[in-house]
Amino acid sequence: MISGIRNKLKSATPSIRSSKSISDDIELPETKSFSTSSTSNGPAPPPPIHTVHRPTDTLPANLSRNSSGSIQSLSSGARSSYQSGDSQHEASSPASSATSLSMPPTPPSFMGGSSTGRKYHHMRYPSNASLSLSMNSEIFMNHNHLKPGDNAELLSYDKTINLYRENAKRSNDPNIQCDLAIYLYESSKNNNKKPEEKKAYMHEAVKMLKNLAVHGHAESQYYLANIYASGATHKSGKPDFGNAFPLFVQAAKRQHADAAYRAAKCHEDGLGCFKNKSKAIQYYKLAATLNHPGAMYRLGLAAIHGSLGLQRNVKDGNKWLKRAAAAATPEYPHALHELGLLHEKGLGNIIFKDIGYSVQLYSKAAELGYAPSAYRLGQCYEFGYLNCQKDSAASVYYYTIAARQGNDDACLALSAWYLTGDEPHVIASEEKAYFWAEIAARKGVAKAQFAMGYFAEAGVGRSKDLKEAMEWYKKASSQGDDQARKRLNHIVHSMNEPSSSATSSTSNQNMNIPTSTSHVNHTATIPSSLLAGEAR
Repeated sequence: MISGIRNKLKSATPSIRSSKSISDDIELPETKSFSTSSTSNGPAPPPPIHTVHRPTDTLPANLSRNSSGSIQSLSSGARSSYQSGDSQHEASSPASSATSLSMPPTPPSFMGGSSTGRKYHHMRYPSNASLSLSMNSEIFMNHNHLKPGDNAELLSYDKTINLYRENAKRSNDPNIQCDLAIYLYESSKNNNKKPEEKKAYMHEAVKMLKNLAVHGHAESQYYLANIYASGATHKSGKPDFGNAFPLFVQAAKRQHADAAYRAAKCHEDGLGCFKNKSKAIQYYKLAATLNHPGAMYRLGLAAIHGSLGLQRNVKDGNKWLKRAAAAATPEYPHALHELGLLHEKGLGNIIFKDIGYSVQLYSKAAELGYAPSAYRLGQCYEFGYLNCQKDSAASVYYYTIAARQGNDDACLALSAWYLTGDEPHVIASEEKAYFWAEIAARKGVAKAQFAMGYFAEAGVGRSKDLKEAMEWYKKASSQGDDQARKRLNHIVHSMNEPSSSATSSTSNQNMNIPTSTSHVNHTATIPSSLLAGEAR
């Protein structure tokens, strides 16, 4: 019964298999050629639904599509036959309108191709290499996004302080409030501000620091103590160590290294307290345990020289100096220079003589801007001290470091170098010689004052002015300079001569200035005491 019902349904419902009768007359393509064209003369009937035609895209040599349309790998043996069949198909078959049911057609390559018989690239998506941009292209070289806006401006003091205030109000962090107070105090030093504004900044800063100091903030205690010690809060500018000393002590008890060092100095010198050597040693040792280079340097000197109530102990002193030298900073480079001096001559059996090591220590201190070390190196390279090879350029370099720190002797030495010159390393310049000599002379150096008198008399780096020369000679002679005294007496005597021509001739002879300026060696006219290097 069931089989009868099944036969009725088959006869009533057309089956897909019935299309076989339609396709009986169609000649199927050979497997080798994969052609879809008909061999009959009439129009080709539609292919069976299950027939899947291979797209016309070209696959790599090691891949092929099977009858279902999926891609499979070919063996090396089958690869040659597949390639030959593929070439026949491309040459003989027209473009098919059939669409693959298993995968979409591969998009064309961006590499280009002809319109007829276009070859498609095997990659489904374009390579990044085909879209690569040059690093010099406009996209990479355009910096417009870095330009400030039309309303961009630098913040003024007032706006910056207001931002600081707002930030401090949002936070209870004492460090932020201390930073605001410090900024207010530094702003009070701005010369462009009105006195009322500077005073207001100062008052606000001190008030904030006092509040923080009461609550035990060590940095605020130390900074407020420095303000008192500088005399900024006193009407006459007198240092107020009475208020500063207790704050140094309070901050030192909170392990503030700089405060401990300053408390020790107050005890040593009696600033805001009575002199107390034992207390000074106590606070120096506290600061030294906190790796303060100044405290270690002071303890080293005290141990070597037996000061501050300590017994002389070169070994301990050398130990402290070495620790201070290892921790040297631009503010505390003194231990480097002191060790250099000790190693120049040696001290007992503890500190041995080593001039090469001394030069190294001087160099480190000079690079930190310590003027005495830089001046010492300038001498070494000028005269060949400490086995240093004479080098005028190096000498000028180190003299310049010292002179910029205000070293009087270095200024005078630079004046001598520029007056003499050492081509091609040091170019002679009368203007520079005059400049550096004037700096030293203004500080009261007798030899520099004599040099300024000579420059005014001979017209070196400036116009001649005999009256001004006499003034400089008087200043130098008052400090015991014999050369200045002789030159002053000679000028006074020459001015009393009846004949100006005789005076001029006598002056030229005594000053070794030839009457003819053609082909004259200028260094021969300069007093030897003002020359540098070999000419001295």
